[in-house]
Amino acid sequence: MRTLITGGAGFVGSHLCERMLAEGHEVLCVDNFITGSEANVQHLRADARFTLIRHDISHPIEIEGPVDNILHFASPASPVDYLRHPIPTLKVGSLGTHNTLGLAKAKKARYLLASTSEVYGDPEQHPQREEYWGHVNPIGIRGVYDEAKRFSEAMTMAYHRSHGVDTHIVRIFNTYGERMRLDDGRVVPNLMGQALRGEPLTVYGDGSQTRSFCYVADLVEGIKRLLYAEFHEPVNLGNPNEVSILDFAKEILDLSGSKSRIEFKPLPQDDPRVRRPDISRAQKILAWQPKVERREGMRRTLEFFRAKAQG
Repeated sequence: MRTLITGGAGFVGSHLCERMLAEGHEVLCVDNFITGSEANVQHLRADARFTLIRHDISHPIEIEGPVDNILHFASPASPVDYLRHPIPTLKVGSLGTHNTLGLAKAKKARYLLASTSEVYGDPEQHPQREEYWGHVNPIGIRGVYDEAKRFSEAMTMAYHRSHGVDTHIVRIFNTYGERMRLDDGRVVPNLMGQALRGEPLTVYGDGSQTRSFCYVADLVEGIKRLLYAEFHEPVNLGNPNEVSILDFAKEILDLSGSKSRIEFKPLPQDDPRVRRPDISRAQKILAWQPKVERREGMRRTLEFFRAKAQG
């Protein structure tokens, strides 16, 4: 198998590169390093089956030889990153999706799009099922990411229906684990970084908003199963174990042994109040559900951040 992964030097992408190599694939990792890091895949470069290609997938790419699988994971994915890079975020969701789908069509490759729970926006349905169309502000500051992903889903389905491309769509809910950036702005690295530095832990609003956190190894297992499934509509992958942000901050304080206090700040614009996946489709089609308990996953992640801070 020859597998191309865009955004392959990112947080989730690097874990996918690692997994596909372990499955015996030749891996082509494409990244322009706006938010990815060569350090995430440095340990893979000694493997002759691994190729790192520096390229912005918003521009066309030519790949010699066969390609069996294309996984399109290129995109800024945290609010800090997509608010810093709004136009590249829109481009990689539209032009990047178009380019990778065109390559999949030409190579007759299996295709998997990394979409997001953000397509549901600030949801009026809870938990979120794949049939729910969402509640998104298209011109809000988060719209550059939300609408890029909604458009990429529409284009992926169009290529499947019009050209017969073997496409798959994963809607990824909050995922955490090793190789996240401490400065990427998402809740796990934010709170863990503050706890490790002895700073106040920032909780927005009153902390009653909820999230559901999935450990990266569980997510990667679900993605691998979806890639080979005979199913083409979106599939939620995430952990349905919901927790309030305030309780989550308290868990981090307990786990880290930090003496930091909790500091409350105003809620950002269009920040979702609730977020929990309905994973019944993944359970039925993929026989998948997360296995790593949140406390264990958080312990591993905290160890990673602690080692990185000390190194």
